[in-house]
Amino acid sequence: MITDVASKIVRADAIEILDASPDRVGSPCAWARPGGCGGCDFQHVERSAQLVLKAQVVRDALARHAGLPGIDVQVEALDDDGSGLHWRTRVRWTVNSDGRPGLLAYRTHDVVPVDECLLASPGIVQLGIPLTRRPGVTEVSTIEGDEGRVSVVLDGRLTSGKQRTDQRVRGRDWRVDVASFWQVHPRAADTLVSAVLEAGRPAPGEHWWDLYSGVGLFSAFLAEEVGVTGVVHAVESGPSAVRDARRSLHDLGQVTLHHDNALRWLRAADERPDGVVLDPPRAGAGRDVVQAIAGAGPRVVVYVACDPVALARDVALFASAGYRLAGLRAFDTFPMTHHVETVAALVPITLAHPIS
Repeated sequence: MITDVASKIVRADAIEILDASPDRVGSPCAWARPGGCGGCDFQHVERSAQLVLKAQVVRDALARHAGLPGIDVQVEALDDDGSGLHWRTRVRWTVNSDGRPGLLAYRTHDVVPVDECLLASPGIVQLGIPLTRRPGVTEVSTIEGDEGRVSVVLDGRLTSGKQRTDQRVRGRDWRVDVASFWQVHPRAADTLVSAVLEAGRPAPGEHWWDLYSGVGLFSAFLAEEVGVTGVVHAVESGPSAVRDARRSLHDLGQVTLHHDNALRWLRAADERPDGVVLDPPRAGAGRDVVQAIAGAGPRVVVYVACDPVALARDVALFASAGYRLAGLRAFDTFPMTHHVETVAALVPITLAHPIS
């Protein structure tokens, strides 16, 4: 059944399965169905097949939008039990007109009343958020830290838990404000840091830029690698994230925090970095940011992306500015959904790269 027609795409729901794929399975969640909750669009796909489909999405995006057919990429799973459930440590609930929290239907603002969310972490599940009426409230956010405690925020106001959750990655501690971004899968932060360091190979004494640096996750470990003779410039526009980074990275004197728009900061920058970590919003970096980075001439750009199409478009922009894709890894940081996280290495076209 066709549900939406756009200029370049038609969306539809399968209302009857005549010849099921061997990879089709029953959805573990009763609300993961046409007209139901829009958060888990891959629940009807067997887990290993989800990884294959996501890899195909990445390959197709690079072929269509970057002119790079046949890129070899495998999507790496993060969960140990293979269930794809109970990993989401941050859940935002929308409250309907009756005061009941629920989740949004696919591509709409319609609230679907649910009894539970199978993706939510055990600590969030125990709160029974969708079973508690919240008259007069429009949104409930639940945020769980590594210590297992959950903060509950109603319409931007903390009502239980702590204003800052504790997060730990590779031996370092962060206190992250409930308004700041942090990866929702409990193993994502550690996994992505390792992938970024592998792709960029920062060395002692080097100068690095960390653009859209958030709370300083990548900046901290770049700083450890470049050492006290190196420099890391971390650029972030979100005020709460900058405050969190300042608090968590206070012992790393080689890191300079810039509360600024990335493009504005790039246009004023007057040094040639050895490397750049680029972790833009879902829409991607865009032409101006890409050209500014390429114009600075780093030996490597490590691009972290949660949207394969945005990544591919920016890879094409980097190609026109003299940089080629030298390595790519993909991670299943959002099981049971079509979303996939990628880490790409881009190097000057005239240079080789150790991971290519």
